[in-house]
Amino acid sequence: MAVEVYLTFNGNCREAVEYYAEVFGTEKPQIMAFGDSKPNPEYPLPEEAKDLVMHARLTISGSTVMFSDTFPGSPFTQGNNITLAIVSKDINEIKSAFNKLKEGGTVGMELQETFWSKCYGQLTDKFGIGWQLSHDSGETGM
Repeated sequence: MAVEVYLTFNGNCREAVEYYAEVFGTEKPQIMAFGDSKPNPEYPLPEEAKDLVMHARLTISGSTVMFSDTFPGSPFTQGNNITLAIVSKDINEIKSAFNKLKEGGTVGMELQETFWSKCYGQLTDKFGIGWQLSHDSGETGM
């Protein structure tokens, strides 16, 4: 199980990821935009969200750093836009940590299957720290 940093931006994520890749001399970033995901008729994607970054990752000095833009209309507070991500191949480990961290905290998204993970959830713990927990099947990862 790894603890990784997740940075959220307010519409300028692509610029930030490319900047950090250049600064730290990393590989060219692979960037997935919200518009690249499979359409869901129940939740149509607003036009202004299509080019925003849904997920990107870089390896900086041996550590994984993940990035995304906030979804249009979602709250964004500069300075509170850093969360910790737990990525594990053990679903039971994900469920156990999530259930312990949510005690006294606020769940943003209950653990559930998403198109990128068999088990993903996010919450803010009782100390105000944001967490994302995701199962990594090893196929595409988070």
